[in-house]
Amino acid sequence: MSISSLLEDQKSEETNEFVAKQAELAEKVLAECPDTENLRREITRLFDHPRQAAPFRRGNKYFYFHNSGLQEQSVLYMQDDLDGKAEVLLDPNTLSKDGTSALINFSISEDAKYLAYGLSECGSDWATIYVITIADKKPMPDKLSWVKFSAMSWTHDGKGFFYGRFPAPREGGELDADTETNINVNHQLYYHVMGTDQSEDILCWKDPEHPSYTFGASVTEDGKYIIMGIYEGCGSVNKLYYCKISSLPRGIEGFRDTQEMLPFVKLVDDFDAQYQIVANDGDEFTFLTNKSAPKNKLVRVNIKNPELWTDVVPEHEKDVLESADTVNNNQLLVCYMSDVKNILQLRHLGTGTLIHQLPLEIGSVSEISCRREDKEAFIGFVSFLSPSIIYRCNLASTMPEMKVFREVSVPGFDRMKFQVKQVFVPSKDGTKIPMFVMSKKDIKLDGSHPTLLHGYGGFNISLTPSFSIARVVLCKNMDFVVCIANIRGGGEYGEEWHKAGALAMKQNCFDDFVSCAEFLISHHYTSPKKICIEGGSNGGLLVGATINQRPDLFGCAIAQGGVQDMLRFHKFTIGHAWTTDYGCSDKEEEFQWLIKYGCF
Repeated sequence: MSISSLLEDQKSEETNEFVAKQAELAEKVLAECPDTENLRREITRLFDHPRQAAPFRRGNKYFYFHNSGLQEQSVLYMQDDLDGKAEVLLDPNTLSKDGTSALINFSISEDAKYLAYGLSECGSDWATIYVITIADKKPMPDKLSWVKFSAMSWTHDGKGFFYGRFPAPREGGELDADTETNINVNHQLYYHVMGTDQSEDILCWKDPEHPSYTFGASVTEDGKYIIMGIYEGCGSVNKLYYCKISSLPRGIEGFRDTQEMLPFVKLVDDFDAQYQIVANDGDEFTFLTNKSAPKNKLVRVNIKNPELWTDVVPEHEKDVLESADTVNNNQLLVCYMSDVKNILQLRHLGTGTLIHQLPLEIGSVSEISCRREDKEAFIGFVSFLSPSIIYRCNLASTMPEMKVFREVSVPGFDRMKFQVKQVFVPSKDGTKIPMFVMSKKDIKLDGSHPTLLHGYGGFNISLTPSFSIARVVLCKNMDFVVCIANIRGGGEYGEEWHKAGALAMKQNCFDDFVSCAEFLISHHYTSPKKICIEGGSNGGLLVGATINQRPDLFGCAIAQGGVQDMLRFHKFTIGHAWTTDYGCSDKEEEFQWLIKYGCF
């Protein structure tokens, strides 16, 4: 029996014995490392600094997350205005005695009367949704189970919210939170009315003919429409349906005692591209899409004339359009990614015309907080050497004003002592792969430096500049070189870059990663015995496959929660959704791809 098949039964004696021995071995090795305690103290010291997310507004209140330093989870605060006294609304750290409850999503009603939040237990993907009143922080009786990978979206009347759930795995049973192996199919979209039992929730949509489909609903900012995205797998495609709330004679609640689902209208009914709503003016909708535009564009359509789509902001020749947010009535905050660095622009919603380019350092826009009615926006920014800056951008004046609203400072970290370079590494087939290289300033290129090489390369996910205490400690205290490889399979250059590292092209990811390691050796940063490769989830597969293909090239490999059994991953939990990136061993051709790099 292989290790992978043995671990499928996570409650077996053999599995428990295997895990115990692995833990015992790890503890033994770590105990022999003389620097372990010093590193732990240094990381703890640097982590112990306050940090805050951008504020956002609901009703007449502002909300934001704040962490005092060493709190396991950030705390949700609220205040009447930005200069007013802040008070705790929800502290996830107090929700369980052993600290195993984690806040994984939340949603505040438009009138700021209710907070709905999802809690997971013991690291599970399953969540239970609870609700509290915001004015007095009292828990409501509402409790929703069997929820996984779902947001909540309130109707503007505050009566309830949409959410997605799976059927209960076993009648009267408990969640498989401790094993996480049951396959998740037959997702359904529900509407929950406040003050009612989950058994009374209104089924809004299901599709038993397509059990692998998942559904997500959001209410438009004007409160008039429900937009439903339909997904199959993790590909950058979705169907798009809508329902006009005012067209429901008895409202959403009128469907409770019927066998009917909401009368969604099919705007896009095939998986030809991805569509994300940006704004609507009555029946005229603006979407971000990759339809005939692998680097994305903004388009507009009147749903009364669904055959006619027009470009608002065409696809850029080189840069990827990552997001667009409406603000100040008729303006757009548009974020581009250019060679893995973000550019922020202010454009006109109606015409797409460029109004201003907003000043940013080299780094990443981590968050944008604004609504269409707002005359200001809060913009989060990070880089390898900047922990966090929140800018307050005033859009009321002719020239937008960008001022620092909050800035995180890490005691003991002097950014002037470090350097970050971006290099472009030729891969096996000649493709130039971007890689960031962080180190102390003016290091000697003598091949002596221990090096951490991190990668992901999948599911259209981009590794943009970010700040990491752990990486700072490695550079500062152990003379590490830390590298982030932007290999194919990610979204750094759009959908074409993603597809070049997926399915039959997956080997490109491993070749790119190997080429980055060889570059670091040939340019005398390090040597093979001193390179540690690291990645999690899909990045764990990257590490596992690469160390198997080129064991001569690395001294250490850290595969964090990797997808390793490429022949059977689709049989468990939500694994079937990953076949859009990997393929499926049930198909002969795809079996031949997967057998070559699975770690069995």
